[in-house]
Amino acid sequence: MPSPFPGMDPYLEVQGRWIGFHNALVVHCSELLNHTLPEDYVAQTDERVSLVSSDDPEDTRRPDITIQREEGPAARQPAGGTAVGTIEPTTMRVIRRPIEVRDSWVEIFHLPEMELVTVIEVLSPTNKSGSGRGDYLAKREALLDRPVHLIEIDLLLAGSPMPLSGRVARGHYMAIVARAERRPDADVYSWPLRHPLPVLPVPLRTPDPDVLLDLGEAFRLTYDGGRYRRAVRYGRPLPENLPISPEDLAWAEAFVRPSA
Repeated sequence: MPSPFPGMDPYLEVQGRWIGFHNALVVHCSELLNHTLPEDYVAQTDERVSLVSSDDPEDTRRPDITIQREEGPAARQPAGGTAVGTIEPTTMRVIRRPIEVRDSWVEIFHLPEMELVTVIEVLSPTNKSGSGRGDYLAKREALLDRPVHLIEIDLLLAGSPMPLSGRVARGHYMAIVARAERRPDADVYSWPLRHPLPVLPVPLRTPDPDVLLDLGEAFRLTYDGGRYRRAVRYGRPLPENLPISPEDLAWAEAFVRPSA
């Protein structure tokens, strides 16, 4: 069954479905591009494994937490010499190990020399907040220093947007197309929650023309293939602290509310 929303589905984010959805979406973006790229190009996915602090907000990580406790002192003997079933606690902090997070993205290469031409990043919660943001920004800077086109696609409501100079009429979602030959300038696409997902231009090596990436089609393939209509609980309310207006919040909940 298709998604009930015309564009991005906020329930995927708030119900913790984004990690699995993200990775499948990246694969479908790569597959769609390989259907349209010229014969001397290929799109492939790559993956990065990073450790994220367990102290980060829960929505930026996977909920794998290890808690360890050392034994306290032995039961004390009261003055009367008869042991009682009480022990004194010892105050200490639980141990929370770093969480392993996998992020994937699309790389477009020119053949036969496998020259990296374009990188497409679909942002994850760890890219936008918490201890993983610094790692991603370092990778972003390294890419911007190379003669490589960079596309960033932000389909998340939560977290801080990627740095841009000046003010942009920001919608709820955003895509940045930073062509190597035009930097530091970049094309910024922004759209609201109620808008369909756009078709984005994907630059290649000069003088080859752009190819198009249909985000809506990639979303549909991911949503249908993962049976998310069955997995997502649309009857549950959205969090009131989502960074959208009360009107958009009411619209989203009404949009999926069963008709009487």
